[in-house]
Amino acid sequence: MRRLSRSRSRARLGPTLRLLSGFVCEVHQDSGLPFLEALADVRAGTGLRLFAMPVLESPELAHLETRAGTLAGIARVLDKYREQVLAVRLGVTDLSSAYGLRRPPELTAYDVQLVASVIGDVVNVLGRSDGSGFTITGPVWEYFPVQERKFKPQLRSSPFTGTEPPTDEVRRRLIAHDLDGLIREIELDRANGLLGKTCIHPSHVPAVHALAVATHEEWSDAADILHQDRGGGVLRSAYTNKMNEVKPHRAWARRVMLRASVFGVAHEDVTFAELLAACLCT
Repeated sequence: MRRLSRSRSRARLGPTLRLLSGFVCEVHQDSGLPFLEALADVRAGTGLRLFAMPVLESPELAHLETRAGTLAGIARVLDKYREQVLAVRLGVTDLSSAYGLRRPPELTAYDVQLVASVIGDVVNVLGRSDGSGFTITGPVWEYFPVQERKFKPQLRSSPFTGTEPPTDEVRRRLIAHDLDGLIREIELDRANGLLGKTCIHPSHVPAVHALAVATHEEWSDAADILHQDRGGGVLRSAYTNKMNEVKPHRAWARRVMLRASVFGVAHEDVTFAELLAACLCT
């Protein structure tokens, strides 16, 4: 699409354009602008609310000497067309390929230090909570067949015992399909400012959806923080296991509420194991 004139882009898509929500496009410092310009023209010419999900995966982003300039250029392009950028995706597989790397199923993207440094810099530039940031989605989890294991499973058994109905079988299924690594990576995504995954296999979807649900504890803490005056202060969590600082935790609380509005809030006595079991059974 980026190589076509704007009118030809729209003409070639034809009436099928109305079936689409948007486009995924690889964006470099220079290549993103023509694509987003063409998409803006299609939006204006058709009245359709189409979106773009730029993918960041170029060697220039991986290489230290070009990373800062590449990110600054991408930030300028995306900001110009902010209203049509739904999310920004990290292409970690391609970033790894610049160095001949591939993470095994027992490790996450955050165990590969080169990849982790890119993620940190992308979030630093494009994931700020001051209104200039974008939703950044986590790297693809590329494993789904049964693999020979070198290390112990990463899912503790305790969350899957003592539940009603029992969820031990859920844990066995998750481990058998290497989804314990995916679950750990999703948790690390969240901690590092990323939200969402591009799923390449149906077995990934239940875990991604279940872990997107806001826990009752998250929701409770976020609600308490947002109900306080912006001036600051420290509160004890209703769960009596942490402190909530009104000012520094406010941006986090807003993000929790946005996620809760889309994916819902778990009941206070529902565990993530039970959510996984429910998703796997539907």
